[in-house]
Amino acid sequence: MKKLILCVCVYLVTAVASKPVKADETLSALTVTESKVDDYISKMYKQIDFSNCKQLSYEVFNKAMRGYLNIRSAGKLNVDNEMLTVCDFTLSSTENRMWVIDLRAKKVVYNTYVAHGHGSGEEFATAFSNDNNSHQSSLGFYITSDTYIGEHGLSLHLQGIDNGFNDAAYDRGIVLHGAPYVCEKFARSNNYIGRSWGCPAVPAKLSTPIINKIKDGTCLFIYYPDKTYMKTAYWLNKKTNHLPDENMMPDFTIPLPTDTIVQFVSARGNVDSVRKLHASFQ
Repeated sequence: MKKLILCVCVYLVTAVASKPVKADETLSALTVTESKVDDYISKMYKQIDFSNCKQLSYEVFNKAMRGYLNIRSAGKLNVDNEMLTVCDFTLSSTENRMWVIDLRAKKVVYNTYVAHGHGSGEEFATAFSNDNNSHQSSLGFYITSDTYIGEHGLSLHLQGIDNGFNDAAYDRGIVLHGAPYVCEKFARSNNYIGRSWGCPAVPAKLSTPIINKIKDGTCLFIYYPDKTYMKTAYWLNKKTNHLPDENMMPDFTIPLPTDTIVQFVSARGNVDSVRKLHASFQ
């Protein structure tokens, strides 16, 4: 068994020695297959704590994560703030259909109301557009940008990155902001929450903490199973070629001595370090 572990460690040392590895870089020595992506997403979903909120469906989470992983590996996200915000527009606007998920901590930070555009529907959003003055919501993946103070107070710019679906969002003034009509009282009185002009508006009392949590380079996904979007959206359908380092490393079931782990990490193909690694198993 010791020889087996040694062989695996030496193989990994040799694999990572071929080029410098940055903290936010993927472990390209391991081939990413579709089954590994499925396993990764399934494992992540099972680890997230939904105990204090409505559970996001696995189908929607799966699609959100596929886009997130592709956008992350393209270097477009702030890897120091691994937040994923998901808006499930298949649900009634009277439900908590926005999830702000901390992927690193494996927990839901916020689960709350989110408005769709006035032109998208009443209780349910059924129509979507990328056109100016449509007052409709736009599907797809966004990257959060900077904040500003506007007519709704603190607001968050959004960069739509799905060409043809939401890439006009910034020019349309589609932002995340708080609104008094996004609340339980309005929903009880009208059987739907108030609607925006296309912005994903959230409850006024939660807007500031949500914005501060997800600003500056995190991923936001607005989901609806539109057939054209499902078939043609780039980030959703792109083959996932990389997974984050820490989740791609093999899961050793036999604990290794601390000094062995240090030698392994620092070895990076250095023969003397590999010899020291071997000696630790004697």
